[in-house]
This record gives sequence, structure tokens and C-alpha cells, in this order.
Amino acid sequence: MHVAQRPRRRAWGAAGAAALMALVLSGCGGGGGQALAQQACVHVKQSLHDYSLSNVAGTPSSTVADLRVRADDELRQALPLAAAANSADGSWNALMTTISESATVDMPHLEPALRAQCVVADANVNVNPQ
Repeated sequence: MHVAQRPRRRAWGAAGAAALMALVLSGCGGGGGQALAQQACVHVKQSLHDYSLSNVAGTPSSTVADLRVRADDELRQALPLAAAANSADGSWNALMTTISESATVDMPHLEPALRAQCVVADANVNVNPQ
């Protein structure tokens, strides 16, 4: 494993711990998970935006690296919210799982699913299959 990968793995480990804590704590509250999914999607959308900016031709490599770090950070912030949404309403499992996959799957493969799941979260009615 490259030395540069260790901080990323540690950060994702911390995000996983935060997701577990959110799952435990959200089990004590009432209400649906849609509001939590919407909060997660605020971070997801910012992540997608930062990643998109990092792909603009002519962007300096240092800026590309900074934007990709910010994109990863936004997804780490989204994960505990998505986990709490899933705990409140299991139909948000796809959102939580897709966000968690970002530790191992590159953004171009995740982007369509993340966008589609956030469209559902932002809809007035939760139309996820039960």
C-alpha cells in the first residue's frame, strides 16, 4: 500500500465509525429518513460539483488535487447522514451504500447512481421501493 493511501483509508475508517454512530443514535429518534437523505445529498451534490470542476481542461494539477480531496471530504460528511436516513427508513440503503462505495469505486462510476438517488431524496414523496 502506498503511503499516500494510508491517510485516505484512515479517513474512511473514521467516516465508517461516524456512520455506525449515526445508525445507533438515529435508532432512538422518530421520523422518516427523507430529511436526513436530503441533508446527505447536499454534501453529495457539492462533492459532484467539486469533482466536475477538477476535470475542467487546463486546471492546474495542484487545484485538481485540492478539488478531489474536497470531493472526498464531502462524501465522508454525507455518509453518517445517509446511514441515519437508512436507519430511520431502510429504503435509503442504496444511497448509504453508494456513498460508502466511494472509498473503492471511482466517481465516474458512482455519479449516475448518486445523482439519481438524490433526485429521489429531493422529491416530495419517497418513491424508493420498500
